[in-house]
Amino acid sequence: MTQRAIVIILDGLRRDWVSPALTPEIWAFATHATRFDQHRSVFPSCTRVVSSSVATGCLPARHGIQGNMLALTEAGRPVLHDVGPPGFFEHRRAVTGQAMERPTWAERLAGRGGSVVYSNVSPGAAYAQDPDGCGRVYHRAGSYGPGRSPIVGEQALDITPDTDGDAAMMDRFRRDMLDERQSALGVLWCGNPDTAQHKLLLGSPEHHAVLATVDRNIGRLLSAIGRDDETLVVLASDHGHEAVSGAVDVVAALVDAGLKDSTESHDVVVAPNGSACLIYLGPQAQAKRSAISGWLSAQPWAGQVFDADNLGELGLSDRDGLAFAVSMAGSDAPNAYGTPGATLVALKPGQAGPDLGTGTHGGIGPWAQSPFLMIRGPGFAPGSVVHDGTSAIDLAPTVLRHLGLETTDMDGRPLQT
Repeated sequence: MTQRAIVIILDGLRRDWVSPALTPEIWAFATHATRFDQHRSVFPSCTRVVSSSVATGCLPARHGIQGNMLALTEAGRPVLHDVGPPGFFEHRRAVTGQAMERPTWAERLAGRGGSVVYSNVSPGAAYAQDPDGCGRVYHRAGSYGPGRSPIVGEQALDITPDTDGDAAMMDRFRRDMLDERQSALGVLWCGNPDTAQHKLLLGSPEHHAVLATVDRNIGRLLSAIGRDDETLVVLASDHGHEAVSGAVDVVAALVDAGLKDSTESHDVVVAPNGSACLIYLGPQAQAKRSAISGWLSAQPWAGQVFDADNLGELGLSDRDGLAFAVSMAGSDAPNAYGTPGATLVALKPGQAGPDLGTGTHGGIGPWAQSPFLMIRGPGFAPGSVVHDGTSAIDLAPTVLRHLGLETTDMDGRPLQT
């Protein structure tokens, strides 16, 4: 096997944190790669959604995973689901007939070099890379090979969700892709710094220490990968982070306003997605659409509101009764550590809000929408910077073009020159 592609995602690493001071190893990689300084996520800027877009090269409206939390139409009504648990895609397949609406790069590469995924994020985000078992997927909640045959025993991925777990996963990935060379595509999706940032004050010494650890770990892997003329190396993140400035119980607010029958009712269903939320209407609630629209426009916590007529601007559709998408109110105000970007979050059902000042994401605020992207290999000039806008949906067509496969019927585009 000659041509290969290695895709490394450092979950939640904001673009302005990639610097000589904070992440010198990652910054050094840019001297041998093309750096894209206007790279964006998708909406909601949440990992399970972005993972689906990265794997398919399509916007959420087309692959169907429109939120970390979303609703599926069951028994004629919207029912709330978390995409994160291991069984979500099996349930979606049972309800809709498909795990996902568009083929992933794993499916496209089946029989054409194959793929392997190592992931330390939520099970749902990991399995979104290959929900139909076309290649191999390794995750601490369960690993499988082609046909979703379980991988157990010493070959399973028994790691922790912290930076130590990421480091152990990197060692496994290195052996798989560099020593055994079984797959044309290798995807390594590290859980950090995202996992740590959800618990730390952004810009704090503790936060910077995590960035330093992530940087050292990835530096060792990049050194092992080395450079050759046939391997495409994509180093990126899926979204940025903003600091939590407060939490809003959107469900309770709708009930209090008389616009939702009860907290448990299915007439109006709210799917919190960090600094975003999605609002679905069941058939019996369609008459409330205008009233909810007017109410949302008057809420100070609803930073930007999109209704069914303009969901397409966000890359969403009105499937399953999605009526409104809200990016919660935020600001560029710096915190005590000088880190800009703060936002409100929508509360998850039955859960307390996150600590103020800790990291979050999900909306279309500039800091949540600031992942980084660097690509090294054929078609990418070393040390160059591209100022044109790019998106998470561009990774799959870029990789597939490198591997000699068609990139048609995707929303993204190949980035090779």
